Amino acid sequence: MLLERIYDEDLAQASYVIGCQAEGEAIVIDPRRDIAIYRDIAEKNGMRIVAVTETHIHADYLSGTRELAAATGATVYVSDEGGPDWTYGPDFDPAVRMKHGHRIQLGRISIEAVHTPGHTPEHMSFLVTDGAQSDKPGFMLTGDFVFVGDLGRPDLLDEAAGFVNTRFQGAKDLFASLRDRFLTLPDYVQVLPAHGSGSACGKALGAIPTTTVGYERNFSWWAQYLRNDDEQGFVDELLSGQPDAHAYFARMKKENKLGPAVMGEARDRDLREFTAAELRAELDADRVVFVDTRHHSLVHEGTVERALNIPGTAKSASYGAWVVDPEREARPIVLLAESAEHAAEIRDHLVRVGIDTVEGFVTSLAGLDLVRPLVIQPGELDGFDRALLLDVRNLTEYSAGHLPGAEQLSGGRALWNLDRLPKDGTIVAYCQSGVRVSVTASALRSAGYDVAELDGSFAAWSAVPGNVPTSELPVAA
Repeated sequence: MLLERIYDEDLAQASYVIGCQAEGEAIVIDPRRDIAIYRDIAEKNGMRIVAVTETHIHADYLSGTRELAAATGATVYVSDEGGPDWTYGPDFDPAVRMKHGHRIQLGRISIEAVHTPGHTPEHMSFLVTDGAQSDKPGFMLTGDFVFVGDLGRPDLLDEAAGFVNTRFQGAKDLFASLRDRFLTLPDYVQVLPAHGSGSACGKALGAIPTTTVGYERNFSWWAQYLRNDDEQGFVDELLSGQPDAHAYFARMKKENKLGPAVMGEARDRDLREFTAAELRAELDADRVVFVDTRHHSLVHEGTVERALNIPGTAKSASYGAWVVDPEREARPIVLLAESAEHAAEIRDHLVRVGIDTVEGFVTSLAGLDLVRPLVIQPGELDGFDRALLLDVRNLTEYSAGHLPGAEQLSGGRALWNLDRLPKDGTIVAYCQSGVRVSVTASALRSAGYDVAELDGSFAAWSAVPGNVPTSELPVAA
């Protein structure tokens, strides 16, 4: 049996290729939209991708299930559990819709769908049995059900998809899924989750890629509540301290349920290299969105007016989803990139969150009109005339300590909550060290807001003698 984990450090997301070497057949579970890596693995191992499936309707990235099936002819398998509100849309009509216990057979490899609601109502985990070695399952692909040291959060439907108080039933469902589906398995079963440390789909995910049923049974934070049959204690602990959900999660939920667009051949097209004169004409006519991909310290030395800052490649999907909303922004994107290959790599990251409009790139800002974003030093803050002091970190960070008088709106939500921001006057914004605030400030400037960044952000301000953070939270009106 072939079992290979493909991990996206950008979105902290794992997908898996499982293959039967005797039959030359493979299945991909939870694929992303830039699918070349799966086809390369299959080709390297002399396999055909004959099946593709996913554990649930994802919120944090756009699924590549339809993309991969269109490219390979693979059969699609999706959950048919959870009720009518969680049924995949008509674009999935050719798919096999699975109930609990459905089996996918690849030679002697059996993959059994196990309904494990909690994170979402339709969620499936997959028990994998390598029949060449045993007649018992040795692996469970748990998706967003069980992580290493943590569990999938049940509040995302409230936080990101517009539902009300589904978190409580979701938490109870998760308790039952652990009791009735997970803890009934032998200790030796290996657990392969869909996310790792850094994902917003849980609050304390481990960085280790795998675990076992036995390890989680004995050492996870939640095991004590299951041993004591303490459902309410479990619910209370699970729902407390979850990180902010990014606003783009709502779009991912909707598109993944209906059916993500298939890019096809456009996925691999060459990007156009713009000359400075060509780009200047497009910018003057407001026909393109420009993305500066440099570190914020370089952006502060000068960038294109209203440029978006998506620093580097490593987190370009994560930050790109903060600053580009494809539902409201249809203009093509032009990147500042080191080369055509660099631009294509960033594009591959952006399509993972449904940003499909990258058209071209430039390798230099020479010949373009540049502006310097407003940056103030920590020592200037007290005397600076501002309309709002804005903390763009997560609520958990803000609650642990923030600048006195600051209001919190995380960077992943800012563009979707402009009504909370003053249109007149200057907003002074900060994060922990300066990266997230540069990303967020660029989006707000592009939307027409006057934003100054606090140089060095919270870390620099806290290092000034006499500056003391507060943990007092605003009193609700």
